[in-house]
Amino acid sequence: MNAVASPQNLSPVASDEIDLIQLISALWKQKVLIIAVTALAGAVGLLYALVATPYYSVQSVLRPAAIKDLDELNHLGIYELSPKQALAQVGAALDSYDNRLGFFRDNQQLFADLAQPGRSLEQTFESFNDEAFKLLQPDPKKAEGTTPFVGIQLTYPENINGVEVVNGFVQYSLNNVRQQIAADLETLIGNRLNQLETRMDAARANYEASKEIKIAKLSEADALKRAQLNDELAALRQQLKTRRDNRINQLNEAIRIATSLGITKPTTPSSLGAAQITSQGSVIRTEVNNQQIPLYFMGSEALEAERKALLARRSDDFTEPRIAEIARELKLLEHNRQIEALNSRENEDLFLKDLAGWREEAARLRAMQLDTDSLKLVSIDQSAVEPSSPIKPRKALIVALALVLGGMFGLFIALMRNLHRPAPAI
Repeated sequence: MNAVASPQNLSPVASDEIDLIQLISALWKQKVLIIAVTALAGAVGLLYALVATPYYSVQSVLRPAAIKDLDELNHLGIYELSPKQALAQVGAALDSYDNRLGFFRDNQQLFADLAQPGRSLEQTFESFNDEAFKLLQPDPKKAEGTTPFVGIQLTYPENINGVEVVNGFVQYSLNNVRQQIAADLETLIGNRLNQLETRMDAARANYEASKEIKIAKLSEADALKRAQLNDELAALRQQLKTRRDNRINQLNEAIRIATSLGITKPTTPSSLGAAQITSQGSVIRTEVNNQQIPLYFMGSEALEAERKALLARRSDDFTEPRIAEIARELKLLEHNRQIEALNSRENEDLFLKDLAGWREEAARLRAMQLDTDSLKLVSIDQSAVEPSSPIKPRKALIVALALVLGGMFGLFIALMRNLHRPAPAI
């Protein structure tokens, strides 16, 4: 028969409360181990906090300059820069990688402790730039209604003079922006002067062309007028010659008639028939004749004398007043005083319409002088000052975390030991 198991042989059922009590009791028995691990971790944390390189943080904040600080620049009339624009330019310079690298190269003595064997200057700077610099700007979501600003923050190890780095970098950036403004201003002035020179050259070329065109028009008008007067003079002379030839022919015919009639002296038709009429007493004779008396009644002597004079004439110009007028006009056309005045101008720039204004503007541009080195682009609201304490490492926090982690690790070790401990024999 099988033996019935006695109540003493049955194992008791474990409850959660009994297990928790047993666990706490087991951990309490290993309190020395837990305390030792915790103390060791705290010591390691304290050692790290004491040995770790301290890091500090400094910053410089810039705000817009006053309007009066930029008035001299804006008053030049060729370059406009508002306080906000100046602040934005300075902010861009602070954020520029190339600008930071330039400052790093020009001030290597400030970063001598960062040099590491096998790393180039650019590699050293890139590592430092990624970790150390931070640009400060207003939050875009909260920018409305706030005063604009821009700043630079530097986190640096103990062996770096962060205050000198930040303040020096700010001044370096301001100087670079001033140099850029000076270069832009010089370029604008040079371009404006070139434009004025181009305008003046174009005006001179236009004046020369206009003068040549005017002279050509005047010369052409004179040549045309001269040709017309010469044509008119030739026509008049031909007309007078034809008229003289016609008169000679008329005289020849009249001389032949007068000779055949025996008229040698001037007479009239009524006088020619008077000899055949017998008069008694005194007679008063009146002749009314509305017809022109024929030329041969002048008598052959008078007609021959006129013909002789006409044949001996060498020119008929004196018989026509218009010929004298034409001669006067031709004489005047020999010299065009307006053309002579145009050609005799010594300083033709005086006759350019807008040249005086352009020269005045060019002289003003050449006389422009602006001391950009003293130009106040921004207002330095906060300069970097020596920090009173490092931002890291935070020794108390490190020690506290080390103690917490050490305690947790000690508990973990104690639990593992308790789980692997052999159960007691029954």
